[in-house]
Amino acid sequence: MGKKKGKQTTHQSDTKQYKGKFEITRSGVGFVIVDGLQKDIIIRPNDFNRAFHGDFVRAEITKGDIRSGRLQGRITQIIERKQKQFLGRIEINRDYAFFIPETEKPIPNFYISLSKINNAKDGERVIVRLASWDDDDKRPQGEVVEVITKEKEGDLAMKEILIQAGFSILFPDDVLEESERIPDLVEGGKYPDRKDMRDILTFTIDPVDAKDFDDALSFRTMPNGDVEVGVHIADVSYYIEPETALDDSAYERATSVYLPDRVVPMLPERISNELCSLRPNEDKFTYSCNFLFDSKGVIKEKWIGRTIIHSNHRFTYEDVQAIIDTNDGLYDDEILLLHRMAQQMRKQRMKDGAINFSSQEVRFKLDDTGKPIGIVIKESKESHQLIEEFMLLANRTIAEKVSSTKLNGKPIPFPYRVHDQPDEAKLIPFIEFAKKYGYQFNIRTPAEIAKSFNEMLSRVQGLPEQRVLEQLGIRTMAKAIYTSKNIGHYGLGFENYCHFTSPIRRYPDIMVHRVVTQILDEAIVLDKKMEERCRHSSERERAAMESERAANKYKQVEYMKEYIGDTFDAVISGVSNFGFWSETIEHKCEGLVGLSSLLDYDDFIYYESEYSLIGKRSGKAFRIGDPVKIKVIAANLTKRQLDYEWILDVDDFPATPPKKKKK
Repeated sequence: MGKKKGKQTTHQSDTKQYKGKFEITRSGVGFVIVDGLQKDIIIRPNDFNRAFHGDFVRAEITKGDIRSGRLQGRITQIIERKQKQFLGRIEINRDYAFFIPETEKPIPNFYISLSKINNAKDGERVIVRLASWDDDDKRPQGEVVEVITKEKEGDLAMKEILIQAGFSILFPDDVLEESERIPDLVEGGKYPDRKDMRDILTFTIDPVDAKDFDDALSFRTMPNGDVEVGVHIADVSYYIEPETALDDSAYERATSVYLPDRVVPMLPERISNELCSLRPNEDKFTYSCNFLFDSKGVIKEKWIGRTIIHSNHRFTYEDVQAIIDTNDGLYDDEILLLHRMAQQMRKQRMKDGAINFSSQEVRFKLDDTGKPIGIVIKESKESHQLIEEFMLLANRTIAEKVSSTKLNGKPIPFPYRVHDQPDEAKLIPFIEFAKKYGYQFNIRTPAEIAKSFNEMLSRVQGLPEQRVLEQLGIRTMAKAIYTSKNIGHYGLGFENYCHFTSPIRRYPDIMVHRVVTQILDEAIVLDKKMEERCRHSSERERAAMESERAANKYKQVEYMKEYIGDTFDAVISGVSNFGFWSETIEHKCEGLVGLSSLLDYDDFIYYESEYSLIGKRSGKAFRIGDPVKIKVIAANLTKRQLDYEWILDVDDFPATPPKKKKK
């Protein structure tokens, strides 16, 4: 008789291996969290086998029953280190040095030879890289990569955020050496294996401070009046070969990280800012999607392949927006036609079920030391939408190409970018809340839900409840991830979607380029580790987003420290049972108004379904989206936390309720 799946009992003799994330509690006990197992595997310190908190590991169970009992096991292999650089202090002896990490999670001290201390002095704070930890070593072996000085407090805070998220500050020497050995492209050379598009008008459109230009558009009018638009993407996969130090490093990082005062690139600058960047007046290798449009904007033909281009001009978004606003400027005819085509595609996307959430970007003006001296609020404009629509078109086209390609009748492993339907547990309370403002939702099908969202988002523009409904609506949405299991992209309304257009800053785009190359060359090699690579890329993307949020919060606190005691207009951005968060209208800086600070006015009760705090005696309500006045009372850089105090307005209460008598 065959064994029934899922009924296996695991005892000490079982050698089944489980892969999962390793987490260590403050008490020193560890757990391996395995998808599919209802209980985590407990790991005692003696069984960590050199694993650190956050590592992706392989473990086996030594005690317990999968069906009912507590599971205890040991780590057998470290598959992937989350963190390779650490912040702490160095202690230097006569013959060697020790590094004591500053971390809440238990980590052993590192041994550092005196030849690896990088001129550090005894007791100094340093950043140390984990060099090795072999079976014969009692302690991890490390080397100092940077000494932290007191005057670099803000710089240290940014590096600490990156290190704790597992992003290396510096590239290893072998990675830098490998990138420096890559030869430059021969200007004006012949490349018969590529479509030569150097004579076609081509330009880039990027932020004013961008250095890595990974996408460009080309434009030409055909004799019959049709228009050919090329979407050209830096051909990073040409320069980075699999299983090299450069490729391993890019995969480990998986993404560039954008902090307020720096970019931590996925690739060394030799590649990201020089070899692959589509700089003006230089020949560059690209991967391209060319589209032939008729006079009505309908796509007649598509072509995918490797090309060589020569960018004629570098536009900023501001340059292009000025052309759209004034109908005048360099290449204005081409820019304005591309703008009209992009708006037509955007309108069709919304009609097909894409959800149109608006977005704002907060950027800091920094002085020479990195200290914030101003805040700029940037919104998505038509110039951004121009690039966005053509990049979406290219990404969708590539995913459709791969999805329609089969090997022996089976799909090809591929890193799709997917977005699941809204979580019903989050959606239903939101719909009930939206009804209070007069907005109705049709929830019969996912398409009807998307249509209802767009109708609400259109009607709410400029109204007091706009921000609250947009914020809460976004929170109902699932998180987009990378996976080889193609379920489509709900938010964009696409059945097939991937990331193809930013290989300088995203590793999944490099993987996409490699799969497409295999399809075009008819030399497909199935990647059995594709889902594991997708999981890693999604995890690193989340870590980068969390780092960016933490860094922005630090800069907000650093900026608002100068305004302690000042009063600002704000909007309530979140409510909980211990107070409410409010965001200043002028700076978009969020702080907490603690419940204890409200007790002089009334006793407030938290109503989760109403997203509000309501006073028992006065009926005064604090709801998400409500305008309030606040005073800045504290700014804690260590905790990255702002504390505000609510300022009572004469119109807030019919009569100020009496203060509670002290017992």
